[in-house]
Amino acid sequence: MRTNILIVGGKGMVGKTIHRILQTRNPDFKIFIGSRKKEISEYDLMIDVDKPETFNPVLNRNINLIILAVNDKQDHILKFAIDNGIDYIDITKPTPDLVKALAKAENNKITSRIVFGSGWMGGLVGGLIKVLYPDTKNIQEVKVYVYYSTKDLAGESSAYFMAENVAKPFINYQNNRQISVRHFLNSEDFRYSFGIGKRQAYNFDVPDLYILNQVEKIPTVNVKMTYDSKSITWLLGAFQKMRIFDILSLKQRRSIFGSSGNGDQSVFEIVIKNQLGEKKLSLQSEKGQAELTALAASLHAEILVKNELENKIYFAHQIHNPEHLFQSLSEYEGITIETTNI
Repeated sequence: MRTNILIVGGKGMVGKTIHRILQTRNPDFKIFIGSRKKEISEYDLMIDVDKPETFNPVLNRNINLIILAVNDKQDHILKFAIDNGIDYIDITKPTPDLVKALAKAENNKITSRIVFGSGWMGGLVGGLIKVLYPDTKNIQEVKVYVYYSTKDLAGESSAYFMAENVAKPFINYQNNRQISVRHFLNSEDFRYSFGIGKRQAYNFDVPDLYILNQVEKIPTVNVKMTYDSKSITWLLGAFQKMRIFDILSLKQRRSIFGSSGNGDQSVFEIVIKNQLGEKKLSLQSEKGQAELTALAASLHAEILVKNELENKIYFAHQIHNPEHLFQSLSEYEGITIETTNI
């Protein structure tokens, strides 16, 4: 049977990149694009995630897999996939929305593979941790350090997430205690790899916090981030410390976080501690975060298409063989991965 894949949000930046990567790597896949824009070809479907009545044409295309690459606050696409037994991958959700969607999925009978790939760069962190430690039971602490370049070619979604959530506290985990923190506070010095050097890194909320503690049972999990511009990083910290974000409108906050460049590298580093010491995995994507996120989604899709997995709910790292994931990433043009003992 031919593989028919629908990318909802397929005309956005990440959606278009998923399409390009999937089609290049799998020319036999038949890929449909769902968006609110007018249909141009037989592969275009007019779909509005806020209007479930627009989903019916999906059933006429014999879709095997839906990849969600656009914000769906009400989880209408998730419900449609579950109701119709269609495999589903979601790479879009911030932590509160992920928790809500997971609860909805768990309250339904699952007759397909439901994959939550939200997390840093399409949910890669959990899988890469298992490259260094296949058994996470003995891991005491994980710290993730994100480097974000303002010159990177970024879509609206990440900027809108920061604008909507920068004034809200979020949870990180210390010895299984939930600690309420805020973005851009509690700075920590970290020496980034790939020539970036020493930077101050600040609190940052990604779903990996929840996934690593609540699913993988790692007691202490923290995520910190820094911008390529030290002055911007410091300024955001000052804004948060003085509670300026609290009084700015959503439109004003979007103007702060909404800039996008013409392309730059994306870097994240994972520091893992157990009773024997610490190890670090560092990943650089020269093509930026949109490319890396789209590659992750494509690798998830290939696993679902080419492997027999039980019909149930998964997080992205649970569907991959860690060694195969590491190899696939390492072989991709523009990606460099380094592992070191600390």
